Amino acid sequence: MALPLEGVRVLDLTSVMAGPYCSMLLGDMGADVVKIESFPDGDTSRGFTPQIQGESYCFTVLNRNKRSLAIDMKSAKGLGIVQQLAKSADIVTENFRPGVVKKLGLDYERLCNDNRGLVYASMSGFGQTGPYASRGGYDIVAQGMSGIMMMTGEPGGRPAKVGIAMNDIASGVTALYAILGAYISRLRFGQGQYVETSLLEAGLAWSQWEFGAFFGAGELPGPMGTRHRRAAPYQAYRTGDGYVTVGANNEKLWRAFCDQVCSCPQWLADPRYASNALRVEHADALQADIEAVFVKHPTAYWVEALDAAAVPGGPVYGYEQVFDDPQIKARDMVLEIEHPIMGSIKTMGSPVKSSGALTSIRRPAPWLGQHSADVVKSLGFDDQAINDLFNAGVIYDRFRHDPRRAGPHPDDLHADGPQRL
Repeated sequence: MALPLEGVRVLDLTSVMAGPYCSMLLGDMGADVVKIESFPDGDTSRGFTPQIQGESYCFTVLNRNKRSLAIDMKSAKGLGIVQQLAKSADIVTENFRPGVVKKLGLDYERLCNDNRGLVYASMSGFGQTGPYASRGGYDIVAQGMSGIMMMTGEPGGRPAKVGIAMNDIASGVTALYAILGAYISRLRFGQGQYVETSLLEAGLAWSQWEFGAFFGAGELPGPMGTRHRRAAPYQAYRTGDGYVTVGANNEKLWRAFCDQVCSCPQWLADPRYASNALRVEHADALQADIEAVFVKHPTAYWVEALDAAAVPGGPVYGYEQVFDDPQIKARDMVLEIEHPIMGSIKTMGSPVKSSGALTSIRRPAPWLGQHSADVVKSLGFDDQAINDLFNAGVIYDRFRHDPRRAGPHPDDLHADGPQRL
C-alpha cells in the first residue's frame, strides 16, 4: 500500500532541529526529501556529539528518509541547480533568518513564478514580519519570550527551561500541519501557497489554558513544579525510592485514591479537601499528607495500587529507564536500522500507529553529499557534466572516491525494514 506522500517532492533547505524534524516527518509519510547542505561541514548538527565513524548520532535521528545534496549555492551553477530542483518540487522548507533566501534567489516570490503549485514553508525565530523579524532565534530565547520559562520549575526558583527543545519541536510540528493543509488545498483548488511560523508563536500557541486564565481572570501562570493549575491531586509525589505521578483530578478518582490506594478515608472528611478547588488551594498540606503515606513504600508498590484502583498514575523515570518499560517496547518506539557508515543504530519509532500505510522508515540519514550525483543526474546531467561539477567544487560527496561505499543504493534498508527491539 502506498504511503500518503509517495511521489511528493520536497526540497529541504533547513538545518539543526525545527526544520529537519518537519522534513523528517514528511519523509516518514513517503515524500522524497532532498536535503540541501553546504560543504564541507553540512548541517550544523553534523558536528554534534556523540560521533560514530565521523557521523553524528544526533544528526542521524533527525534526518532519516532523506537524500543529501551537498552543493555550493553561492556559485551560479550551484544556485541554478537548486532553482531547477525547485521548479519540480511540491514543497520547499527553509529556516534561514528572514531575508536570506531572497538574497540567495530562493524565496517564494521567485520560485512560485515557475511553479504555481508550490507549497513553501518558512520557520524562523520570530516570524517574517514584526519588529523582531530580523533577529536570530533559538529555542531558549523563544521559551523565555513566550512565558514558558517563568511558569516552569519550582515556586520561588529561577526561570527554568523545559528539558527538551520544546519550541523547536513545536515549530516543526506547526509547520508540518500548515504544509499538509496547504498541500490539501492545492489538491482541491490547484494553487500552492506560502506558509510560515516561528519558534516564538509555535510555543506560545501551546499555552492554551494559561491564555484563557490570563485573559479570563488576569491570572499570571507562575512555576508550580509538577502540580496542575486546576486540579489536585495531580502531580509527582515522593515515594520510598523515587517519585510517582498521580492524576486523581475528579471526585470519583479522589474517593478511590483515598479509600483504595492510600487507605486514608479521613481525607474525604477533611474540609480542606472537600472539593477540587479547595484541594488546589491547600496543595501544600495535601502533598505533605500524601507523601507521609507514600514514603512508606517504593514506587512500584504505588503504581500497582493506583492501577488496581483505576486511578491514573505512573513512575517518574530517568531517561535511561524509559526504554526498558514494557509499554514503550510494545509500541515499537525504538527501532534498529543499518547505517552504511555507523553500522547498526537505533532510531525513534513513529508515535502514530495506523490501520493503513501512513509512515515508513525506508532509509537511514545520509552521509554528507551521499546523493549529490543521483539528484543532479535526475535533472538531465550526464556523467561527464556531473564529474565536472565535482571537480569544480560545485557539488560534493564525502565518500565519492571510497570504493567501500560502492553500490547503487548503499543507503537502502534491508527488504524487511527496520528491526524491532
